[in-house]
Amino acid sequence: MTTKKEILTTPRSDRRILSNIPDPENVRNLVDRRGASYQKEEIDPTDVNEVYRLQRMSLRYETNFEVQLKRPRRPVSSNKYYAEDISVTGILVYSHQPQQLLIDEILTMGFTIPGGAMPEGYESKVKLKARVVRYFTKEVDEQIRYYIACEFLHPLNEYMIKNRWGVSIFVASLFFLIVSLCVILMRAESLIYFRFNKFLYLYSIIAATFLLSRYMFGILYKNVPINPKFEPGVSIIIPVFNEEEWIHRTVSSCINQYYPVDKLEVIVVDDCSTDRTEEKAKDMINLIHGEGERFRTNDRLKFFKLPQNGGKREALVAGVHQAKHELVVFVDSDSFLEPHAIRNLVQPFQDPKMGGVAGRTEVENKFTNSLTKLQAVRYYIAFRIMKAAESWFDTVTCLSGPLACYRKELILKNETAWLNQKFLGQPATFGDDRSMTNYILKTHRTGYQDNAICSTIVPSDTKVFLSQQMRWKRSWLRESLRAFLFMWKKEPFMFLFFIIGLIVPIAAPIIVVYNLIYVPLIYGIFPTTFLLGLLLMAMLMSLAHLFFRKSTLWWFGFIFVISYEFILLWQMPVAWVTFWKSTWGTRETPQDVLEKEKKMEKQKLRRSLFQLFKKRKMGEKE
Repeated sequence: MTTKKEILTTPRSDRRILSNIPDPENVRNLVDRRGASYQKEEIDPTDVNEVYRLQRMSLRYETNFEVQLKRPRRPVSSNKYYAEDISVTGILVYSHQPQQLLIDEILTMGFTIPGGAMPEGYESKVKLKARVVRYFTKEVDEQIRYYIACEFLHPLNEYMIKNRWGVSIFVASLFFLIVSLCVILMRAESLIYFRFNKFLYLYSIIAATFLLSRYMFGILYKNVPINPKFEPGVSIIIPVFNEEEWIHRTVSSCINQYYPVDKLEVIVVDDCSTDRTEEKAKDMINLIHGEGERFRTNDRLKFFKLPQNGGKREALVAGVHQAKHELVVFVDSDSFLEPHAIRNLVQPFQDPKMGGVAGRTEVENKFTNSLTKLQAVRYYIAFRIMKAAESWFDTVTCLSGPLACYRKELILKNETAWLNQKFLGQPATFGDDRSMTNYILKTHRTGYQDNAICSTIVPSDTKVFLSQQMRWKRSWLRESLRAFLFMWKKEPFMFLFFIIGLIVPIAAPIIVVYNLIYVPLIYGIFPTTFLLGLLLMAMLMSLAHLFFRKSTLWWFGFIFVISYEFILLWQMPVAWVTFWKSTWGTRETPQDVLEKEKKMEKQKLRRSLFQLFKKRKMGEKE
C-alpha cells in the first residue's frame, strides 16, 4: 500500500483554545446552545461524561460533499449544493447561485457522509428532513457563495439508530451468539477426536476456550464510575522525538481537560528532536499562554529539552522528576486525549492497591486506507474486549503507551531498573509500556478504564506497519518471559489466562503449517475445519466491533484475521530468534544509529574485499 495523506476528522476550530477547562470564574458554559437544546434536564457540572456527550452533539465538522434538496410541493432550483460543515444537529450547505428559500421552511435532504467526515459510525447514506434557520452570503476564493444553515428535525445519532444500526445491531447480536455456539460445538468435536491427535486437538480446545472467555469477560466489563469528590493531582508527561506534525495537537488536547485547574499540569520533554518539533511545541504553548491567564497555564504547562538524545525512557523519567503531583500520565506525542479522559482515567486509583491504569486508544487516521481501517478494528477489540477482560482480575498486562496513568512513587521506585534494563546483554529500548507494567504488577494491581479515550496516528505505510509489529512481538516475548516469574502470585484464573495467552501465539505458526501444509500434502485432506475456525474467529471480532461501534468498518475484522494468519503470524518465528534486538526500525534511536553504522562498515568491508578479489582476477589474466 502506498503512503497517502492522512484522512482525519476535522472539527471546526473553536475561537476558544481552552474550551473544556472548568472555568474558575464561572463566566461561561461548557455546553453551547446546540448541545444544550438536547438536554433532558438540568445538567450536573461534575458529570463530565454527560457534558462531553452534549458537547459532541454540538460539535461541527469541516467537510465537503454534495447535498440534494427537495421542497414539498415546490420545485428546487437546479443548483448544486455542497456541505461545508455538519454536526449531529444540523448542516451548513452552500451554492454558487442564489436560491429562494424561506426561514423555517422544511426541506428533505439527501447526502452520503464519507468516511472521516464525522466520527466513526456516521459514514452512511442519509435522507432526512431539516428546517432552514438562516441564510447568508460570503466571498470565498473571489467567488460569492450562497449559504443555507439547516437544523435537522431529528438528530443524526437518533436517525442512525433508527434507520441504519437498529436492525444491524440485532443481527450482529444474533450472529454473535450463533458463532459462539458454533465454536463450542466445534470444540466438542475436538473432544471426540482428541485420541487421534492429542497435541492438535488440545491446542484447538485451549485456544477456543481462551478466546470465548475473553469475549465473555470483555462484554461484561463495566467502567469504574466517576466520583465527583475524587480529584487527585495529575501530571501529564509527553515525551517527544521528531513529531513536528502532531505535537501541537497533543499538547492542546492534554491541557484542555475537564479537570480542576490546580490539579493538572502538562510537561513536554523533547528528546533532542532534529526537526521542527521544538518550534511547533513552543508555538502552541505560547498560543495557549496567550489565552490561559485565568487558567494559570504559565504554571501548569512546561517544555524542556534533554541535553542529549537518551531514548523514550530517559525522557519519561526526566518528566516524572519534574512532576509535582501524585499521579503521572504518559501520553505518546502523536496521541490526542478526549476532554474527559483524565477525569475517567484516575477513578480506579480510589483503590490504594491500584498501581496503573490504561485508557482506551482509538485510531485517529482510520479512514486513510485499508491498512488503517483494519488497525481500527484491531485496536478497538484489543482494548474494549481483551484489556477489559484482563481488568476483571485487576491484571492488565500492558498499560499501553498512548494513554496510561501510574502512581508517581512506583515509577521512581523502579526507575533505575527500568532505565538500565537489559535482555541477553542488549539494552531494552522499546516495549517501555509493557516493561513498566511488569514492574507495577509485581506489587500492585493494574486496570483499564474504557471511558478514558484517546486517539492515535497509526502507520498507513506497510513497511512502517510491519516494522512496528515486529517490534511489538519482540517486546511481547521478552516481557512475557519476565512476567512469568511473578504472574503465578496473581489470581489463579488470571494466571491460567496468562499461560494460555503465552502458549497460543507461540504455537500458532506450527499449528498453521500442520493444518494448511502437512495434512493436505501427506493425507490429501482439505483443511475445512481449520479454515472454518478462522472464519468463526474473524466473525467474532467483526461482529463485536459492529455491536459496540456501529460502524461500516466492522468487516475489516475479516481482513485483519486473514492478514494475521498469512503475514503477521510469520513474524513470530523471526521474533523467537531475534527478540533480544534493541533497534526500533522506524525511528533514529541511538541503537538504530549504531546498527546503521555497523551495516555501513560491513558494506564497506564487502566492497573492499570485492575490489581486492577483482584486482587479483585482473592480475591472473595479465
